[in-house]
Amino acid sequence: MKILTLFLLLFTFSFSGIAGEFPEPMKPARLVNDFTGLFTPQQNNALERKLKSFNDTSSTQIAIATVPSIYGYDPNDYAQRLAEKWGIGQRGKDNGILLLVKPKSQHEKGQVAIAVGYGLEGVIPDAIASRIIRNEIIPQFQQGNYYTGIVKATNVLMKLSAGEFTAEQYAGKKKPDSGIWLFIPFLIVFIIPFFIRKRKGYTTGSHGNDGFPPIFFGGFGSSRGSSFGSFHSGGGSFGGFGGGGFGGGGASGSW
Repeated sequence: MKILTLFLLLFTFSFSGIAGEFPEPMKPARLVNDFTGLFTPQQNNALERKLKSFNDTSSTQIAIATVPSIYGYDPNDYAQRLAEKWGIGQRGKDNGILLLVKPKSQHEKGQVAIAVGYGLEGVIPDAIASRIIRNEIIPQFQQGNYYTGIVKATNVLMKLSAGEFTAEQYAGKKKPDSGIWLFIPFLIVFIIPFFIRKRKGYTTGSHGNDGFPPIFFGGFGSSRGSSFGSFHSGGGSFGGFGGGGFGGGGASGSW
């Protein structure tokens, strides 16, 4: 009986310690959980609006948490545990990101980590998360510009998540496609024949549109529009975290 009582006491103490080390998300639900007062109210609100808008249009949840201590944990491990506890992202999609900041103090160096959900590890691999920390965050943090560093990092994370550029392009290994090679077939198939027809006097005809086939106008335009519209579907108004999972993807750094 004494052994059982001792075990229960140890379990309760350990659980309460872990619960205290990993705070609950703020209420009402927010994507910016500033537990250290790192941002001004204006900065806090601006970040919140930005991240909520991205959540509402893409369903990807990018959360920010500032904490006074990580209690001896490795910063990446702490960020993973906190993100998993909060369930950042959508269940089944696992499309959450946590940007964790432990500000620098007189006695401790600053720590920052990016935890990436299962579903986004392909578009934001560990090496890219590390590059974002080194290039966008730490140089600003070293100058005391916490807000600017967070803005620059979230800009990159949002663009990577939305497919505006790839990890390779961000890393500088691959330049974005200029689109010139896509234009050449149209030049050959449509533009050149048009001018040939025009020189012969066939400015209009069965195709209409001054000699251009219909696909060059209505058909091509409507197809492109529907494709881009569906790419951003799946969002919804942010009302809290959705149960996303994390498996160790991300990176960390210090200054």
